[in-house]
Amino acid sequence: MLETVVETWQMWAAMAFVAIAIVFYVWEKFAIEVVSAAIVAVILVFFQFFPLQSNNPGAADILAGFANPALLTIMALLVVGQGIFQTGAMEGTTQKLLTSYDRRPIITLLSIFIFAFVVSAFINNTPVVVMFIPILVAVAGRMGASPSKIMIPLSYICILAGMTTLIGSSTNLLVSDSYANFTGEHLGFFEPSQYGLILAAFGIAYVAFVLPRLLPERATMEREIAGGDGKQFIAQLEVTRDHPLRGQAPVAGMFPDLPEITVRMIQRGEQAILPPFDDVKLRTGDLLIVAATRKTLSDLLTTRADYLRGLLQSAPGEHDPSPGDRLGLSESVIPPGSRLINRTVEDIGFRHLTGCVVLGVQRRSRMIRKKMGEIRIEPGDVLLLFGKTDALRRLRNDRDLLLMAWATTDLRDPRRANYALIIFAGVILAAASNIMPIVHASILGAVGMIAAGCLNSRQAARAVDMRVYLLVGSAFALGTLLQSTGAADFIAGVVVSTFEPYGPVALVSVLFLLIALLTNVLSNNATAILFTPIAIGAANQMGQDPTLFALTVLFAANTSFATPIGYQTNLLVMGPGHYQFADYIKAGGPLVFLLWIVFTAIAAVHFGL
Repeated sequence: MLETVVETWQMWAAMAFVAIAIVFYVWEKFAIEVVSAAIVAVILVFFQFFPLQSNNPGAADILAGFANPALLTIMALLVVGQGIFQTGAMEGTTQKLLTSYDRRPIITLLSIFIFAFVVSAFINNTPVVVMFIPILVAVAGRMGASPSKIMIPLSYICILAGMTTLIGSSTNLLVSDSYANFTGEHLGFFEPSQYGLILAAFGIAYVAFVLPRLLPERATMEREIAGGDGKQFIAQLEVTRDHPLRGQAPVAGMFPDLPEITVRMIQRGEQAILPPFDDVKLRTGDLLIVAATRKTLSDLLTTRADYLRGLLQSAPGEHDPSPGDRLGLSESVIPPGSRLINRTVEDIGFRHLTGCVVLGVQRRSRMIRKKMGEIRIEPGDVLLLFGKTDALRRLRNDRDLLLMAWATTDLRDPRRANYALIIFAGVILAAASNIMPIVHASILGAVGMIAAGCLNSRQAARAVDMRVYLLVGSAFALGTLLQSTGAADFIAGVVVSTFEPYGPVALVSVLFLLIALLTNVLSNNATAILFTPIAIGAANQMGQDPTLFALTVLFAANTSFATPIGYQTNLLVMGPGHYQFADYIKAGGPLVFLLWIVFTAIAAVHFGL
């Protein structure tokens, strides 16, 4: 009796701890890596001081998730995807699509999305979205539309494609692994395809016909910096030894000798000083980044030409920068795996390294107002770069930055690109035909990418996302906690007893909706790991085939459309599209419920109702 009381207490403690862990993940007060490591530490201590009377999991059991074959497969496929990205293996096709836009704009845009869908079905979505962001920004420019009209559709199309094969999403691999632990069988490579393609078809119809009406028309960061109408010039003034501004200080944040000219930034070496310019006195070598209309600059040039000595200016927002000493503006997205991540602009020595100045950093559609030396760059951040057009052009092939000004880049070494494509095709063929398990094929493909010179070891290491690794590993530890204490079986029993009178369709429908809602506030990987044992337990208790229940978790965990934190690609397009959090709820919320209704109908057909 005492044993039952203790284990019952441990079961409730396990469920409470999982709830607290979810709150901390959603809260985002602390870094995901810190939360994940803390979860593992607490679980280790919990079972050490409050051991179960039977089958108490040891450290090896709790930490087994970090060596799980599904997790290693995900990491290896990230390296394979990075090899495709680094070699520009897909750029030949995308450039051909872009060059045909002027002749067949509608067909070209459709072809781009179809190509993105097909590729995303067989490769991790993140490098696909990273590759297509500058392409679609260029298309938006030619359409005369804001990128906000096509960035979210890109992310949604790639997520929908990820539902259609076993390697289309890391979530699918994790569900398959949990399914194998319970049944002894893995899901087949094309197991999700039958129902996944139906869900994708309805999702694509929504993206094509409904989504454009829900998306906002947002100004780019360049237009915001240069004035709302985009008709201002961004100019650079260098304070030389004999410049009349040398030694001057602002009054109430404004420089009296620069009337009607807004000083956006003072660049002093690698230090960027943002307004308000309290206690700042101009020195020799300072660069003033200013915004003004053509008339203001012309009037000042006529009356006080000495103040504009050494002026370099950019064209207004609606014109392309011209070559030579003219200046240009360009937004640039920080892709996952960039060497700039977790470093500040000053740490990098950005101005010295690139010849460009960072005018602003936008994160999740909000301009960060801190000093540049205090902003640590994160994946998905958008940098507004300002510099000579020649310097900006040199950044086109920099894989640590995704430059938006020029979508078509110089093609990489075609031999490396061909090697990357052959290796990628080999991984797909080996996994799809069961020549070898997916984990074998993916690790062999990752090693092949490095051996063929498609990327070096440092690039491969950066492709291994430690946030994903720690998150998935800690989620496995949470799963061990739930299963060992009996919490997973208890939850499954409650679900079954509640919905069994209404039949398996009702149970599957409720599971899908619950998981779909949770995956938008928690990582889809963590959701898949936590709910797969519960779903399969419910299927066993009802005497049903667990396959559809596992697929329910798989599809629902991929339904991460309603928030930018639901999936990494949503976060990646947030900056280039200049979206707000509410835009995702408005655009993705109806899609979540649409797919829930469609899957409920699929379940009804499956069970013959």
